[in-house]
Amino acid sequence: MVNAKELQDIANLLRRDVLQMTTAAGSGHATSALSSAELITCLFFHEMSYDKDNANNHDNDEFVLSKGHAAPILYAALSRAKCIQEDIMEYRKISSSLEGHPIPSAALPWIKAATGSLGQGLGIGIGMALAAKMQKKHYRTYVLLGDSECSEGSVWEAIQLASYYKLNNLCAIVDVNKLGQRGETMLSHNIAEYKKRFESFGWKAITINGHKISNIISALENAKKSNYPTAIIARTIKGKGVSFLEGRNGWHGKALKEDELEKALKEIPNPIMPNFEIKKPKESRKTEPRTKKPIIKNYNIGELIATREAYGTALAYLAYSNPSIISLDGEVSNSTFAEKVKEQAPNQFIECFIAEQNMISMALGLEKKGYLPFVSTFAAFLTRAHDQIRMSSISHSNMTICGSHAGVSIGEDGASQMGLEDIALFRSLPNSIVLYPCDAVSAQKLVNLASQTQGIKYIRTTRPKTPVIYNEKEEFILGDFKVLKFSNFDSVILAGSGITLHECLKAHDKLKSSGLHTAVIDIYCIKPFNAGKFIDFVKKHGNTIIVAEDHYPEGGIGEMLASLLANHNIKIKSLAVNKVPHSGTSQQLLEKYNINSDAIVKAARAIHK
Repeated sequence: MVNAKELQDIANLLRRDVLQMTTAAGSGHATSALSSAELITCLFFHEMSYDKDNANNHDNDEFVLSKGHAAPILYAALSRAKCIQEDIMEYRKISSSLEGHPIPSAALPWIKAATGSLGQGLGIGIGMALAAKMQKKHYRTYVLLGDSECSEGSVWEAIQLASYYKLNNLCAIVDVNKLGQRGETMLSHNIAEYKKRFESFGWKAITINGHKISNIISALENAKKSNYPTAIIARTIKGKGVSFLEGRNGWHGKALKEDELEKALKEIPNPIMPNFEIKKPKESRKTEPRTKKPIIKNYNIGELIATREAYGTALAYLAYSNPSIISLDGEVSNSTFAEKVKEQAPNQFIECFIAEQNMISMALGLEKKGYLPFVSTFAAFLTRAHDQIRMSSISHSNMTICGSHAGVSIGEDGASQMGLEDIALFRSLPNSIVLYPCDAVSAQKLVNLASQTQGIKYIRTTRPKTPVIYNEKEEFILGDFKVLKFSNFDSVILAGSGITLHECLKAHDKLKSSGLHTAVIDIYCIKPFNAGKFIDFVKKHGNTIIVAEDHYPEGGIGEMLASLLANHNIKIKSLAVNKVPHSGTSQQLLEKYNINSDAIVKAARAIHK
């Protein structure tokens, strides 16, 4: 066991590493790392149990660096603990996995989730701590936060939910170093106020001197005895260890010049690295998840079912068949129909309440511990969690997000409830998948497809009931589309998704009765999209497209198709919601914003002239 003096020696070695690697890089957040040297040291070399040769040992204690800009000291600790072999002096270089802020990679498996966009680490930690409870594992989760990021609302979303779920295996450590990027933080060094706030949310809170090894060890010991989640609120000094940096504003995110580095290193002891032994984690009993064959619900052609309801039914059957499936919902599960999971697999449903940002972070934490999360809320509300979704994408996460109540077709609730930007949001993410079912069968098939596909997947569902048009034998392939109507005489192709697919079918019948033949295509997979196959079909069936979508034009389906068809001499007319919508019935709004069957008919006749 490493004693207090040896731990202080390691902390000083980490400080030296931080200053040298940031100077070598010419950038980096040295002073933010220096303030947490003793905290990181006590965690990695005294408190945490982990297999240094296996970052993916599911019994390892977990660490999340929420203040991701302090990455240099995390890399230094991993290097000194012999978890990584990479040269830390390559930090921030194009060839190195040690990026400016922590990013998961095959070369750096100790980083489970990307951090650096502040306020998200605690939510990720909640997901990991919940996973431990659900899997009956003994590991603990530690999250290091900065004091500046405690101004983020997502932090307090996480704090209140941690106490609700009684996560006594979760420990948050707040590095209260007083200074943010441009000056003092909101509470400065008032650690008593931080304590009061954490306690008001049902946490055990301990205030300490964050540079005193004995204080840190004692607090960590007390945290393990608590029946509540614990916050260790550590009063620290930014730039600790270097006289001309300590508590000085203006050094945030700045590396020392060579002469400054030489001067600083003279102030920090340079001991020999003590001998140490990392505690091995206590091995939990291994249980293989027992999967069953998924249940498939049969729907009748013409039956009226909302895709949001079919989503809930499909997810419930999927959860029943696979214990790794977890449903998270933002307190609207009776509208998204995610509540159906409670009927089939009650232990696989997590209520996240009206806290969408934290919900996504929790899902990321759960996914990194072996679960397959399905997250649901209204499509409109996902926009406030855009950053968490973006960071999940950077974290190479495997989760499915369902946005219900999409578009003006929801009706009277009005513009604040209408998801009209969501396709653009998810299309813009690298390697994302965007799925849009039009009926109950396609919803069921796409839910199952999402469960078998890696990456960030988005399923867009609608509020109104729509008729079933597919039978259960239909196959839905990633990147493909469905041709529902076509002939040898087609002049125009009508392309729709979700609710507008049904408007395209109505328009097809109206146009056919007046002698204008059209093909109808269901674009159920918006991203990825088989452009080559689509272009071949278009050129054989009129070379002209009308696309109707219940979404704003920017970033939507019309823009996607237009970008693919730009160099192919194909006419395209896009019908989309072009202004902030109003309350009204579903049919009134489809008509008002020119995406109903009559608008499609009018556009087809105009473009065919």
